[in-house]
Amino acid sequence: MQNKSVSAIFISLLSVLLLSGCTTIGDKTTSMSMIYLATTILSFILIIGYFICIKKKEPWFVVLFISVFIVNMGYFWLSVSPTLAEALWANRVSYLGSVFLPLSMFMAILHVSKLKYKKWVPHLLLGISVIVFLIAASPGYLNIYYQSVTLETVNGISVLNKEYGPWHSVYLFYLIGYFAVMITSVIQAIIKKKIDSTAHAVIILASVFVNICVWLVGQLVKTDFEFLSISYIITELFLITVYLMIQHQDRLIASLEAQLSTPNEPTQTLEINSLDMEHIQYFSEKIPTLTASEKAIFDCYVAGMSTKEVLAEKGISENTLKYHNKNLYGKLGVSSRKELLEYAKASKKTQM
Repeated sequence: MQNKSVSAIFISLLSVLLLSGCTTIGDKTTSMSMIYLATTILSFILIIGYFICIKKKEPWFVVLFISVFIVNMGYFWLSVSPTLAEALWANRVSYLGSVFLPLSMFMAILHVSKLKYKKWVPHLLLGISVIVFLIAASPGYLNIYYQSVTLETVNGISVLNKEYGPWHSVYLFYLIGYFAVMITSVIQAIIKKKIDSTAHAVIILASVFVNICVWLVGQLVKTDFEFLSISYIITELFLITVYLMIQHQDRLIASLEAQLSTPNEPTQTLEINSLDMEHIQYFSEKIPTLTASEKAIFDCYVAGMSTKEVLAEKGISENTLKYHNKNLYGKLGVSSRKELLEYAKASKKTQM
């Protein structure tokens, strides 16, 4: 399982490198429509790869991957559209992905950040997304989003020459709102220690800031190429990498929990009797001999912390905790955390 996770992460990073190598926009011999086609194919391959490589499917990741594919397909279709009517349909397709992509990205971030939310939140956000999409898809029927629009050919590709209407800012505020709540959610997860690794937090924040920067460039600099088609793919690679890393970490923690517990032990508590008293006294005498690190972990166990909470509290790895546990159990003469807690409780009672 570990090798599969590492392999999947490697494939994701390799895909980013391949993507970077095939998007040389400055090359005059490179057709922009072919780049759109390449990003469309790549995003479709990533969907297939997700369903093949990921056993435990997360619905919002599925929506995210499909949204990225739809966006890129819309960009490609628009770039080769011969008529305004077809170009407007391609534009609607790209907006279909572009509207639902921030929603799925936000929900995916909540998932990997392990933040809880009310059941009605996705339904509310879905309703807002549908309204925003209908507004963005209105050109050709209404002039509220585009007041006027014509089709032009620039550098060999079809582009829409638009004069924005009064409701065009709705989509802009929609994106800005999602960027804001994404960043806020990640910061909140860091503060609440929901994200166990700094690397995870950095990657998640990077996935958001990549899109913010690309979007800002698109707003400030007039370009014929939609660089969001690339940034969206990078985003899903970032998020799925974090998701795989967290899954791998959870498996390690579960394995560690299994090693630290003895499920076949009797469930009743140990009784303090004459046979145990000598061990209880030995246990009490050995506590002062623990090192500072061992004592800190001992105190965490006595306080009722789980393995995952101990790892987060002390900022140590699973292997380091295993090492300390081995020394801790050996010094105190116990074979499991349950036994340690029973003797700790008995030792405390005898000292009262």
